[in-house]
Amino acid sequence: MTKQTILGRVTQLAKANINALLDQAEDPQKMLDQLIRDYTDNIREAQEAVATTIGNLRMLEQDHQEDRDAAVEWGGKALAASRKADELRADGSATEADKFDRLAKVALGRQLRCEKEAKAAEPVIASQTEIVDRLRTGLDRMEMKLADLRARRDQLVARATSAQAENRMMDAARSIDVLDPAGELNRFEEKVRREEARVLGKQELAASSLDAQFEELDGLGDAAEVEARLAALKATT
Repeated sequence: MTKQTILGRVTQLAKANINALLDQAEDPQKMLDQLIRDYTDNIREAQEAVATTIGNLRMLEQDHQEDRDAAVEWGGKALAASRKADELRADGSATEADKFDRLAKVALGRQLRCEKEAKAAEPVIASQTEIVDRLRTGLDRMEMKLADLRARRDQLVARATSAQAENRMMDAARSIDVLDPAGELNRFEEKVRREEARVLGKQELAASSLDAQFEELDGLGDAAEVEARLAALKATT
């Protein structure tokens, strides 16, 4: 994966318009869950890629520092060889002095090469540093976006749960209205009242029949008394 591809993915994901995606989704909750999974996976990939890029940058910086240190070291060796040559030449050892001058030239050549390598690496390091900074910024934005997605998802689930509970309550209320249990109780009460009235009617009818029988008995008693008195009158005459 190239640095440009990594940076492009991080930038694209970080700029994703969550609201627009949710407005277009048939099931926002499922859309959010999928976005969270995608974001998490892409952040993980981007983190690994950015870590690799940072590692490469650190290697470039290390090589650059080594080239600079080597240039200083070779410069020191060239100076030491040049001074030794001067001492030998002053003592009349021209051949030995020339040998150390050649060593000084070799050291200076290597110093120059190290300096060129260090200088050539500087723009590359600057470019890589800029890329790493941009990648880190993109990752930060992605992580903020992921946190926003999770918060939005939790809010949506809570609202959906509340709406479902309210719908169930309203459905139950409508069912109660349709069944009208109060009306059923009223009809049952009316039936009981009719039964009670029928019983009262039967009781009243039975009571009136019994009164008639007692009245009949009373009438028979009076007739017998009359007959007895009539018989007593006849006996006295």
